[in-house]
Amino acid sequence: MDTTSASPHAEIRERIGFIGLGIMGRPMARNLLEAGYPLTIFNRSRAPMDVLAGEGAAVATSPREVAARSDVVITVLPDGPDVAAVTLGADGVLAGARAGLLLIDMSTIAPATTRHLAEEARRAGVAMLDAPVSGGDRGAIAGTLSIMAGGDEADFARARAIFAAMGQTITYCGPSGSGQIVKACNQIVVALTIQAVAEALVLGERAGVDADVILRVLGGGLAQSRVLELRGVTMAQRRFEPGFKSRLHRKDLDIALRTAREQGVALPATALVEQFFTVLLAHGGGELDHSALLTVVERLAGAGREAASPAT
Repeated sequence: MDTTSASPHAEIRERIGFIGLGIMGRPMARNLLEAGYPLTIFNRSRAPMDVLAGEGAAVATSPREVAARSDVVITVLPDGPDVAAVTLGADGVLAGARAGLLLIDMSTIAPATTRHLAEEARRAGVAMLDAPVSGGDRGAIAGTLSIMAGGDEADFARARAIFAAMGQTITYCGPSGSGQIVKACNQIVVALTIQAVAEALVLGERAGVDADVILRVLGGGLAQSRVLELRGVTMAQRRFEPGFKSRLHRKDLDIALRTAREQGVALPATALVEQFFTVLLAHGGGELDHSALLTVVERLAGAGREAASPAT
């Protein structure tokens, strides 16, 4: 599989449309601008568009207009219904698309939804890649995301330089839906690792060991992980400003569990951590970072502390 990155400063022929300027989408769009791509943007709320317009992006009034002004359209949206509405709606991408447009969905949605949308796009003469990402807000800002793509390999080759402006590890995973399947696998590992770090911190602190000591030791041995590196300190400080929101990670685990049922695969640990997210959301933590799973472990131990507000 190809995990190489083409230079984002290669000759640019494509006009890019970008829909969805949230925590991940806005820095990804900014990196495309900085790489020199002509960019047309659309978002439901105006403020993120105004910011990027000040940096050189053109603003559209609908997904349909984005498509009409672009050779490639990228979507980064919360869930499958959002992608479907933006793609298939009366004022959606396919309504404004010309034959030859490439649609790249970089959201995390169900593989079955991706395949349905890809078929609808094909009927309209539009190619589609599913290319979800991993790396959180820090990776989006730094342009170091891991991008996992499904679809036709020729379309992947066409998109590779575009991906290189946003990511560092760029992998072709297979036919339509394959990128979403790999993302589901990724989200399982991330969630279970967060749960493991949370349990380790609560146990160690309850037993009287300072969190900094725990993190130093874990970070120097086999327990080291990207989750520990990026979230260990903020978890110890009970700071849960969202790099990736808990409600979205719960949605991703639901996708993984639904896909597992379709394949006849049991995921008992994933199902358990999905329930921890359910508890977190029930206590109002859906907008907190997914590392706020720590608060559920603390609640079970009767040792909860107040979580820092996302606004702090």
